[in-house]
Amino acid sequence: MTAPLHLVPAGPEAAPGRPAQARALHAIARVSYGPVPLDFDRLAAECPAVQSGLALAGDADLELRLACTGPEELRAVAAALQRAGAAKVRIDLVLRALTPQPVTLRPVP
Repeated sequence: MTAPLHLVPAGPEAAPGRPAQARALHAIARVSYGPVPLDFDRLAAECPAVQSGLALAGDADLELRLACTGPEELRAVAAALQRAGAAKVRIDLVLRALTPQPVTLRPVP
């Protein structure tokens, strides 16, 4: 039996300078650079969907946390990454967020 799927909440209010829009579609983009590394600061400034990013060592060079208004914006972000020079872009949709539950300590008998 699988748990029902719920949209991940959009999180805190929009960042300063960014319009407040419903951003119910969350995704992770894993990007491999082309000949030139991507400029994360420029990408984040140009794409309101980019919430944060991690520079990685491994199969992907950059991991971006995205919060999009819908599938159209997600496709636009993927296309923008390709135009910016990404050699490979892999998009994974976030189905639900997992958070650790507090540990209940029991006294030792």
